[in-house]
Amino acid sequence: MSGAQCRFSRMRTAREERPERWAKMKITKMIRVILPVLFALAVCLALAAPASAQIGVGIRVGLAPPPLPYYDQPACPDDGYLWTPGYWAWDGSDYYWVPGTWVMAPEVGFFWTPGYWGWGDGGYYFNEGYWGPSVGFYGGINYGYGYFGHGYQGGRWDNGHFFYNTSYNNVDSHNFHNTYNARVDEGTVNHISYNGGNGGINDHANAQEEAAAHDRHVGPVAEQTQHEWTARNNPQQKYSTNHGTPPVSATPRPNVATHPKELPPVGRPAAPNTGNTRTDAKYQKQQDKLVAQQTKDRQNLQKQQDRDHQKLAKQQADTVKTQQMEQRHQQQTQQLQQTHTQQTQQMQQRQQPSGGGGGSHGGGGGGHHH
Repeated sequence: MSGAQCRFSRMRTAREERPERWAKMKITKMIRVILPVLFALAVCLALAAPASAQIGVGIRVGLAPPPLPYYDQPACPDDGYLWTPGYWAWDGSDYYWVPGTWVMAPEVGFFWTPGYWGWGDGGYYFNEGYWGPSVGFYGGINYGYGYFGHGYQGGRWDNGHFFYNTSYNNVDSHNFHNTYNARVDEGTVNHISYNGGNGGINDHANAQEEAAAHDRHVGPVAEQTQHEWTARNNPQQKYSTNHGTPPVSATPRPNVATHPKELPPVGRPAAPNTGNTRTDAKYQKQQDKLVAQQTKDRQNLQKQQDRDHQKLAKQQADTVKTQQMEQRHQQQTQQLQQTHTQQTQQMQQRQQPSGGGGGSHGGGGGGHHH
């Protein structure tokens, strides 16, 4: 009998006499083969995960958003500011609370349609809020302070001025003369923060709200995106840390960046999709060029501000001079961000002249999801 035949004979004998041991040997060999494959797959998924955490990317979250916390509305800082309610956002691994805040309307006659979480395709998606001449669908969520599920009862525009409903807004009647007082049906008081799914609000957009989604509107202003980014980078705002009671639940004004390094990542228009491969490639090059230029602008301003800091440190400047410098830096940073936002919007208009409203997940209408 040859050596190979002997080995085969011994294997067959072992398999017949000790089947349990033979089965274990087979399982062990399978594990040795499968484990490296699973590990490689896990590494690939881990490397891919950060992309889904970027603002503006459509992501599906398997975990329902936490209940809305109770909080007091701070006093309105100035005429023309509208209340934007707080909400839970997702950073790729955890929910974090974006404080409610007062925001200057980007245009006279514009209202804020809050963003909301909706259930769809086996997960929760966030439908981004937007500014427009009428209030669209926001999931039927009762955010309070005038946002009771449909429409906005906190104020109205009249002859170019915003009139505040003092029943639902914290405004000083001594400083604000454009006020009125009107109570409305506030709906069911609850803290549910999402539409659809298990335990969510069961509500849908009406015809007027559907129309608002397709009407002329603009997304969050730069101060709002910075406000969200600040909350994202504050560990205390994360649900895993605050367990549903965030330390900063509302602010009088948006938390904006003082230096370029504190700004959210450079935004870009939606990926070109004209149906023409050559045109898409051309548009993509234009986008890449704009993003590169804006990134360079930020770096140059940051370097200049760093030199200012070093100069004051050498002079051992007092607190007043330091505060003045920081105010100047904030103005420079905000001006840069405003310029970049306008550049991006103009490019988007050139590349997608047809415009159009965005789709939504959950509840049937209303906004862009990310």
